[in-house]
Amino acid sequence: MAAARILQNMDNSQEPCDNFYQYACGGWLRRHVIPETNSRYSVFDILRDELEVILKGVLEDSSLKDRPAVEKAKTLYRSCMNESVIEKRDSQPLLDILDVVGGWPVAMDKWSEMVGPKWELERQLAVLNSQFNRRVLIDLFIWNDDQNSSRHVIYIDQPTLGMPSREYYFNEGNSHKVREAYLQFMVSVATMLRKDMNLPNDNSLVEKEMAQVLALEAHLANATVPQEERHDVTTLYHRMDLVELQDRFGLKGFNWTLFIQSVLSSVQIDLLPDEEVVVYGIPYLQNLESIIDIYSARTMQNYLIWRLVLDRISSLSQRFKEARVSYRKALYGTTVEEVRWRECVSYVNSNMESAVGSLYIKEAFSKDSKDMVKELIDKVRSVFVDTLDELNWMDEESKRKAQEKAMNIREQIGYPDYILEESNRHLDEEYSNLIFSEDLYFENGLQNLKASAQRSLKKLREKVDHNLWIIGAAVVNAFYSPNRNQIVFPAGILQPPFFSKDQPQALNFGGIGMVIGHEITHGFDDNGRNFDKNGNMLDWWSNFSAQHFRKQSECMVYQYGNFSWELAGNQNVNGFSTLGENIADNGGVRQAYKAYLQWLSEGGKDQQLPGLNLTYAQLFFVNYAQVTSSPAPHTHSFGGPTLGYTQGHHELATACHTPKPEPVWCGSYRPEFAIQSIKTDVHSPLKYRQVYSPQASTHACPCPGPFPHLRPPWTCWSTGYWAHYRTWPPSLRHSTAHEVALCTPGSGVASGSQG
Repeated sequence: MAAARILQNMDNSQEPCDNFYQYACGGWLRRHVIPETNSRYSVFDILRDELEVILKGVLEDSSLKDRPAVEKAKTLYRSCMNESVIEKRDSQPLLDILDVVGGWPVAMDKWSEMVGPKWELERQLAVLNSQFNRRVLIDLFIWNDDQNSSRHVIYIDQPTLGMPSREYYFNEGNSHKVREAYLQFMVSVATMLRKDMNLPNDNSLVEKEMAQVLALEAHLANATVPQEERHDVTTLYHRMDLVELQDRFGLKGFNWTLFIQSVLSSVQIDLLPDEEVVVYGIPYLQNLESIIDIYSARTMQNYLIWRLVLDRISSLSQRFKEARVSYRKALYGTTVEEVRWRECVSYVNSNMESAVGSLYIKEAFSKDSKDMVKELIDKVRSVFVDTLDELNWMDEESKRKAQEKAMNIREQIGYPDYILEESNRHLDEEYSNLIFSEDLYFENGLQNLKASAQRSLKKLREKVDHNLWIIGAAVVNAFYSPNRNQIVFPAGILQPPFFSKDQPQALNFGGIGMVIGHEITHGFDDNGRNFDKNGNMLDWWSNFSAQHFRKQSECMVYQYGNFSWELAGNQNVNGFSTLGENIADNGGVRQAYKAYLQWLSEGGKDQQLPGLNLTYAQLFFVNYAQVTSSPAPHTHSFGGPTLGYTQGHHELATACHTPKPEPVWCGSYRPEFAIQSIKTDVHSPLKYRQVYSPQASTHACPCPGPFPHLRPPWTCWSTGYWAHYRTWPPSLRHSTAHEVALCTPGSGVASGSQG
């Protein structure tokens, strides 16, 4: 199986040192067309599809008597699949909740007279936050205190927007098309709801009011700080009490105490007299004051409710989904919705991770894998620690603290044990407040939103549980949490081709081994380096080491920033936004490869794969190229800061400081999604993640030395490139004497060296 998969994915007509991407992935690219439902398609997407098939089977299995948590997951799934009832109920479930949230002025008669006079922005924001998990206009959430990882604190930050990137609100070209489609989507939904409420048809009113909503959101987008300017948590973090918060950000009379207390009252928590908050979004709050002054209460309410409606479209009848077709086409390039069962499997898994994870583990995961992956982690970590001694740009004290931090990284592998323990009631207690009905899918979704919001808010007065799993077991991904100094490898990623106890170790080290190295390296990238071994934000670097880290990081920013992506309209990769992932990519492959070589040198005996004329080292790099790196964004909704990211998975974004869980190299994009991805994704485009390829940079030399010469004044040590380059025989390299002469030795780079 492994040999056939690798061979089919390759293009042996290409020489690896001329075009390694095409060599490793050409066969895959030739055989796969992006499905109409997908904005991007990769090996990772196929793995996720296969996992969802397994989940479909276990969620539809009614032959066993299940424990309460599992039965609730199956009920939620059946309610999602109950399309006839969803169609019959149509818009009524949405109309029912509009009254609860103060009405939607554009779809309500006499809102300005009946509701407007008693409307309070503070209470509206609090209801959306605590009851519907929608943090609109102001992002208030609870998360670990960056400076004290043992406690939780209130954070205030800039919000997410209705569209994935702030650039869509004011750029031209494709952004203008997306913006127009977004506005038409708003108008269509508002028009449908007006009709359902028996209000007169008034197209001019709807178009005018929705245009005002878009103008408001464009102002909000312009007020936010671009993601590339939000990667340094040390400059974002500002602690203050409520008096200072009110004095500095009055927002034309906005009552911060009323807002925060209204949110916390939903979980019976009272603000303390000396309560402190951490403000991440100071520039945004400064800009927000003038915006609040411009727009009326009616326009504000129209915007707040639009964001709630936008979130609930997927839970409504088919005609509401059809209203977003043009918008999704402009944004993602897709023309067809995902098949219903996949949508439902994904939704249930995202909202009931522990319950669904228990089903997946019983069906498809070997407990033996945990021990084997732990051994791989230990080997890769050991190499990382040893590598630190080789660095000439890091002084001894910084090396010692880095080694200490690396050795203190805690790992979570596969799944939490309690989800399989029938006698342990924790799993059932996790969902004890949820009471689902097969006929009430919309309301079931509202229960999940409220439960998620309140689970996060309750943490304010709780100590941080460092054993808490930040993600479910049935997920094809891996994560690093700087606040916890923890790496997580869910069972979903511990499968072929990433890992198998039956496949050659070259594949395991080139698959999950690289992922392990990648996540460990995140602890020492441009963000992770700001946290100590206990997950506290602390400057443990000497001035000498920090200065050299910044210098080499600038080199990497420059190198990646020079890559232009044809599919994205020849836009350049953002070297600042992608720096952390580029560092982790380079460090990950380096540590994994060195760990594999060390395993071989210690007497490890690897398997040969039939039909492949590849050495063990070549097999390592081909598997690495074919399977390692990131799927499309995960869609959880937790609490936590998004740092540089304007969209995404909040708690996971905080936990990992990487909201978009890792694209796989063998994959293709639609142009529309490429344009979005280059703006929003913290990963470089797939083919440019092959930094170790001789063609990855026009400044890298195709020579056999480990230090390719890059444009002055910095030399980036692209050790990943060096490793695979020397893995193929000289006849495939085409190096010239001139090229060899261009390659000059350099010191370690931030990429592979500090991670």
